[in-house]
Amino acid sequence: MSNPSTTIAWQHLARDPLSSYKQLSIKGRRIKARTLYGRFMSAEAPMTPEEIAADYNLPLEAVREAIAYCQSDPPEIREDFEREERIMEATGMNDADYKYGGKYRPLSPQERARLGI
Repeated sequence: MSNPSTTIAWQHLARDPLSSYKQLSIKGRRIKARTLYGRFMSAEAPMTPEEIAADYNLPLEAVREAIAYCQSDPPEIREDFEREERIMEATGMNDADYKYGGKYRPLSPQERARLGI
């Protein structure tokens, strides 16, 4: 089964070549589609696509495309999330004391390779 996010010719979305994330972003803006989708799906203060477009100074179609991309449940978003979780666990950022002065543990190149980061 093919991944819709790679088979659809997105007009406003592309992978950001300067980012380590695989998920798509708004072309030329470095705004992740997932960021816009989060604003749309917010439990506390959901925004309409029109409000998001105005807030980010984006074409409405770009926002709608970002929402459609995220609603297609692309595996790269899940992979990015899982990668971040591995990094946070390995560096100590998940430690309960981290936000109260806990230490960030740098990763060696071997650890980074083992974690796939």
